[in-house]
This record gives sequence, structure tokens and C-alpha cells, in this order.
Amino acid sequence: MYTVTTVNVNGLRAAARKGFRAWLAGTEADVVCLQEVRAEPGQLDDELRRPAGWHAYWAPAAAKGRSGVAILTRTEPERLRIGFGEPEFDTSGRYLEADLPGLTVASLYLPSGEAGTERQAEKERFMAAFLPYLAGLRKRAADEGREVLVCGDWNIAHRSADLKNWRANQKNSGFLPEERAWLSRVLGEEGGYTDVVRALHPDVSGPYSWWSYRGRAFDNDAGWRIDYHVATPGLAGRCVKARVERAATHEERWSDHAPVTAVYGP
Repeated sequence: MYTVTTVNVNGLRAAARKGFRAWLAGTEADVVCLQEVRAEPGQLDDELRRPAGWHAYWAPAAAKGRSGVAILTRTEPERLRIGFGEPEFDTSGRYLEADLPGLTVASLYLPSGEAGTERQAEKERFMAAFLPYLAGLRKRAADEGREVLVCGDWNIAHRSADLKNWRANQKNSGFLPEERAWLSRVLGEEGGYTDVVRALHPDVSGPYSWWSYRGRAFDNDAGWRIDYHVATPGLAGRCVKARVERAATHEERWSDHAPVTAVYGP
């Protein structure tokens, strides 16, 4: 059994001041994938850098104060990999992979993009390189008798059910037709993966995992579902429950994202 949580912390040091430490101390997760850490390990205090009861691994961005992913795991990994073999992105703090017994788990922070800008072109280059890697990873893992779970902030709402105000966002990065088509390829025959939360909750809006700090988006649940557990079908079929750990109130949030937690049976 594995319980796995993914969350974009929107700056780990800031999240720690707002409640992340208490959340981590109370979680029953076996693996926690973090995105947008925005700090190097040396900038973190000992409690954050080496939390008690965890093996912690960090992939900071070469650009100071940006991106950064991490994996916290109760079990020491057999192998770690930073990046996915694409020179442009291997030091960008966007992908970290760990081999655990029978499972390869990864923390992903896909670029956010902005329609019509270089940021969007960067996102498109990332996606173009990442899909073949994902397909190859699935095949290699199958040969080794392993499952794969890629957790993180994918920065794409796949379907209209994945964001509240989808009509108003059809020309915005995160819900562009070409981005959604790419994610369909990941979740289709080409990639061969499954959107775990959507498979468990096929007929609901959301559950959303990100809400803007502007206005009353959180209070009105005007969110986006962009934080995913994307798994090989064998593992996805073993998921017994999944939920978004949405804060009770706006004031209790320690990130603009909420943790997404799934429990995978044997």
C-alpha cells in the first residue's frame, strides 16, 4: 500500500510559516511530492531540509528563487533521477524521479506558460520533449515489473469539468486546445497513462486543486484542477480513494494549491 500526496507549495519557506509544518507532521502519506519549492536545500532550516521520519530529496532550479521540486519518502529510494534528459530543462527544477520498491514516483512542475509569449513557447518545448520520455518510462518500468506515478502541477485543465470558469479561459494558457490535446495524448494510447482522480470521480466538476488568491475564488470554489496523479493503468486500478485536502477556510490555506492525496492498494 502506498499513500501519496502531491502539492504545489508556492514557496516552501512561506508555506512553512503558514501551516505546512503542521500538515507534514500530521499526514499519513508515505510519499509527498512538492512543487514550486523556490529554495535551495541550503536556504531551508534543518526541520524543512531533513524532516524527521522522511528521506528528503531536492531538485532546485538553477535560476534562484524559481520552480524547484522535491520528493519526501518514508522509504529510502533505490535510485534518483533529476530531469528527463532534455538539456534545456534538466536544471530548471521541474522534474525529480525516485525508484521505490515496485514503483517509480516523480514530482513534476510543468511550465505555466502565457498565451502568445516566450513562456508559452517554453511550455510547448517542454511538452514536446516530455511526452516521449513518459512513453519510454512506462515501457521501461513494465519491463522491470514496476508501476509509474507522475504527480504534480501539470498546469493544464484537461476538460471543462476541470475548471469552474472554462468558457472565459479558452484562450488562456492552461486551457488552450493544443495543451488539452497534448494531455489527451499522455492519457491516451500514445502515453498510456491514467488520470487517477478523474477515473475515481468521472462525473463531477473538479475536485479543484488551485484557486487564485484574487477576489473570492476560494470561497466561491472557482478553481482549476491542474494537480494530477498520472499513473500506469495497473497502479491506477489499485487506487482505492483519492481526495483534495481543501482547507476549511481561506485563512487556513498555506498555498494557493491544495494537497491531492491518493491511496493505492496492493
